[in-house]
Amino acid sequence: AGQLVTGPLSDRIGRKGLIVWGMGLCGLGVIAVGLTATPLLWALEAAVIGVGMAMLYPTLGAAVADLAEPARRASILGIYRFWRDLGYAVGGLVLGLAAQWSGGLGAPFWLVGTAMLLSGAYVALRLDETRPD
Repeated sequence: AGQLVTGPLSDRIGRKGLIVWGMGLCGLGVIAVGLTATPLLWALEAAVIGVGMAMLYPTLGAAVADLAEPARRASILGIYRFWRDLGYAVGGLVLGLAAQWSGGLGAPFWLVGTAMLLSGAYVALRLDETRPD
């Protein structure tokens, strides 16, 4: 439901800020899940992650579309989706190995959370605003 708000919001205020904040909220939320052990805290952390994901999902696709030439937009979005979706499969395997090798479930949360925080920092430093005029 949050995407119904954040998608149009990114059309008005731009993509970059929502991507940076979305990555930050998700990253911190995921790390927090790995540090806590109570259902109430997990529910709160899941809400934080959900808000972050609502900022990311429509906005990342829109940013990719903004950067693509109109004639190639469909192909470029297909490539983006392929790599994004492949990440779900490969990520699950890699995180399973990280849990096994570390001997616990904390490592996968730290890996994902750190990757999201670093991705947000990269976007903050390198991505130009792509909001359509």
